[in-house]
Amino acid sequence: MLWVKSLHIVFVASWFAGLFYLPRIFVNLALVPADSVAERERLLLMARKLMRFATMLAVPAIAFGLWLWLGYGIGRGPGNGWMHAKLAIVVLVLGYHHACGVMLKKFMRGDNQRSHIWYRWFNELPVLLLLVAVILVVVKPF
Repeated sequence: MLWVKSLHIVFVASWFAGLFYLPRIFVNLALVPADSVAERERLLLMARKLMRFATMLAVPAIAFGLWLWLGYGIGRGPGNGWMHAKLAIVVLVLGYHHACGVMLKKFMRGDNQRSHIWYRWFNELPVLLLLVAVILVVVKPF
């Protein structure tokens, strides 16, 4: 079980690294002048590669998490309300990941309507989600 936990933590941390940095690329894309085609294309390439990489990391993170939950019964049974809250956070993280993909497609089409400031705030959400998830798993407040 400790191997599975370790791998889950490594893949979750790696997945979040992608989710932390991808919106930073969006900030830069929102700042690119319209006539700077090369810069825009370079940032889009970076964003596409990072999105693909983060998605590939999300799969084993979720798989190892499911293995812990279903295979070992971690967080199941009475007194494990923290797990329900953590699973809700996982759903929110998956939604955030999906939203990043939608935003990337808008940038690729040239349809972005949001400012760099909006993306700076959007970039803070995964930090808060990770903070709450870690507190739920370590402290198990309910």
